[in-house]
This record gives sequence, structure tokens and C-alpha cells, in this order.
Amino acid sequence: MSFMEDGLILAGMKPMAQLGDMHAASFKTDPKHLGFVLARYHFVARMLQGMEDVLELGSGDGTGARIVDPVVGTLWGVDREMPDRINGIGEFVRCDFVKEGIPNVGIEYWDAIYALDVLEHIAPIDEDRLLHNITEVLGPHGVCIIGMPSKESQPYASELSRKHHVNCKTEDGLRTTMHRHFVNVFMFGMNDATLHTGFGPMCHYRLALCTGKRE
Repeated sequence: MSFMEDGLILAGMKPMAQLGDMHAASFKTDPKHLGFVLARYHFVARMLQGMEDVLELGSGDGTGARIVDPVVGTLWGVDREMPDRINGIGEFVRCDFVKEGIPNVGIEYWDAIYALDVLEHIAPIDEDRLLHNITEVLGPHGVCIIGMPSKESQPYASELSRKHHVNCKTEDGLRTTMHRHFVNVFMFGMNDATLHTGFGPMCHYRLALCTGKRE
């Protein structure tokens, strides 16, 4: 395969990675929002760097996973729907991880499991079921990262987002939820692409990094 660049044909070059439909639409209509999303994955990559077996729940087309994949041993993605294309995830499984649990892919315990922009779509009555599914397959020293829009941000969200965001939480609300399943819960906030540990109610997005799963 060859490509034209500045009038020259460069032989042997691989095609550039493409965004999936959802993120391509985001980049077209509101490119700064895609930057915010990728900043969340950058946080995950920094926290999980060097871990061996890592799983992303709600991986979508894997666009953000391209940031995590190079710094971990093996990255798997799970989603309820098959994406149009998969970018940056070594392996992908289609599964409803709330109703069916975490799929068995030959890894007994995961070193880390993360889910960004997932919990806000899960009905409150089902959230403990999801978190139980995670702790069942997370190793005893494993790390879980949950990221979601803050409850305080919702008046500024689009009508479509508010329709599907059925479980956004305050900082204390997310901390309390995660403490039911983990001993250690460390809270972070984000405004746009800026990560901080500032005043919770002023966060647009929040992240919970959890360790010490409860048996």
C-alpha cells in the first residue's frame, strides 16, 4: 500500500487510525468535547500504567482505549453493542455486563477494571449489581476506576444527555456508592480537560479510583 504526501509516494506506510462513528461525529460537531473525553483516558492510562490484565467496560469503538493500550500488558473491551470499528483494543467481547456479568475470557482475576461514562446510564437499582460483577473478577490487589458526569453538571447538559443520564451523582454520592464495594476510594474531579482535587460541587466530571475490594 502506498500514500501520496507532498507529491511523493511513501511505500509501506500503514493507514492512519480512524475514529468510530460516535467520536467522529463528536469531533465534527464539537471537537473540544472529544479532547475532554480523551483527557479522561489519559488519567486512566497514568493510573494503570504497567498493569498486566486490564478490562474496559463500555468500551464503545475503543477510541479512548488507544491511550491506555500501549501502557498495559493486555487490554480487553466489553460493550453491549458491537461497534462499527474497534480502535486500540487488543480484544473485544460483546456482552451485557450488568445482566450477564463479566465474560470469561480465560483471565481468572483482572488487575484493573475501568468504566468511563457508564454508571450514569445504569439505573440506581442496578448499580450494586454492576459493581458486584466487577469485584467478583477483580484481583485482591486490583484497581477499579469509575468516571461519570457530576450531578451538578446536568443543568448544563444537552436534552439528549439528560434523557440518558439516569444516575449522575454528587461527590459524596459516588464515594458512598463505591465504599459499599471497596475499602479505599480516592476522588478526583475534572473541569474540561483539567484534573484536580478541588471543591466537589464545582466539578463537571468526577472519577473514583478504588482499591481493596470488599469480599
